[in-house]
Amino acid sequence: MKQFISTIIVALCFLHATGQQYTLEQVTQLALRNNATATAARHNVEAAQEQRKQAFTNFFPSVSATGLWFNANKPMATMDINPSEFITPELGATLAQLLPPESLAGLAAPISFSMLKHGIVAGVSATQPVFAGGQIVNGNKLARVAEDASRLQLNLAENTVEKTAAQYFWQIVTLQEKSRTIAAAESLLNDIHKDVELAVRVGVAMRNDLLQVQLRQNEIASQKLRVNNAIALSHMLLAQYCGMQDTTFTLVHPATLIEPETLRRDHQTALYATNEYQLLEKQVEASKLQVRMETGKNLPTIAVGAGYNYHDLLDKGQSFGMIFATVSVPISGWWGGSHAIKQKKIEQRKAMEQQADNAQLLVIGMQHAWDNLVEAREQLSLAELSIVQAEENLRINRDHYNAGINKMSDLLEAQLLYQQACDKRTDAFADYQNKVIAYRQAVGL
Repeated sequence: MKQFISTIIVALCFLHATGQQYTLEQVTQLALRNNATATAARHNVEAAQEQRKQAFTNFFPSVSATGLWFNANKPMATMDINPSEFITPELGATLAQLLPPESLAGLAAPISFSMLKHGIVAGVSATQPVFAGGQIVNGNKLARVAEDASRLQLNLAENTVEKTAAQYFWQIVTLQEKSRTIAAAESLLNDIHKDVELAVRVGVAMRNDLLQVQLRQNEIASQKLRVNNAIALSHMLLAQYCGMQDTTFTLVHPATLIEPETLRRDHQTALYATNEYQLLEKQVEASKLQVRMETGKNLPTIAVGAGYNYHDLLDKGQSFGMIFATVSVPISGWWGGSHAIKQKKIEQRKAMEQQADNAQLLVIGMQHAWDNLVEAREQLSLAELSIVQAEENLRINRDHYNAGINKMSDLLEAQLLYQQACDKRTDAFADYQNKVIAYRQAVGL
């Protein structure tokens, strides 16, 4: 019995299994590597990196090439010219002397010209933005902020995965410890059953005492079945969450406890190191850049470029190069643009107000997590003390029953109280471990 009590107090969780043994750290690493939530957050970081790289390309010239071939069913340009309209009397007299009569008569008839029935046009150009209202610079800054925010969100996702994996871990540990407690209670009841059965046969105990023991044994058997089923299901849940293929694993953990005072941090100072607060800062920074981006959309844009072109429109190819500069001024855009800028400024104020409000809530959350941690440690100490008291109560009641002073119901009640004390200590131990993780994450440890 003493050995069983010491095992409960240190909360070693060994369950007979043929699979791998895992510590809490190993389970956490498996979950961070394989869980879908963490994987999706890592993909978001990769996407943000590509977005930042794409934004950086806006600093470089944009190069484009165009080509056109056409063949129309009729010429796109036609013209009729009457030469007689351009011949003055003096020129007519001169031509009459130089040209034969039939040629001179042909000048009096209109002449038709047509062109652009088919042709080829091709060109390549490069345009370098010189000034774009700060949109390129601020766009790159905004992309970097988005990448930083995605990394902070990855940290938050990993915290969630770590916390959930730990909850599954300690749930299994609790069930395994309760299984050990049930096994010890089963062994104790078997000993009591043998003693009472012998006493009934020799006539020093009533058969009712034996029936009470048997009823208690049936109850223990029922508890054992429920706990074993819960253990099997919890193994499956943890395996699925961490990406394990085998569910016949064993969980182990050290018997030492981390005392609350070793984790204590100044909450106001710790606030600025938390992922939550840093994410709020990124939101404020992004809102400021969005104001600048919206302002830039309503500023002039200047670009310079160079190109090389070729065309064959009149059955004679020709190529040429050129340089150019463009200036675009959004005149009418200011009508709606001024309101868009005001909207972004309002969103900026909202982000700053949200940062101040949530910062206070984060500090309150740290204090709440600390209070829960201290309370959980005190509950664990009380539970450990209750085990010692329940053990002594069970010993006294068993001695008194053997001496004929107490009834069997008193002995079985003492056994039940002892089992409940062991289970309560197991629950308190797991709860304290979860509270440790909650506080560490709250203060950014």
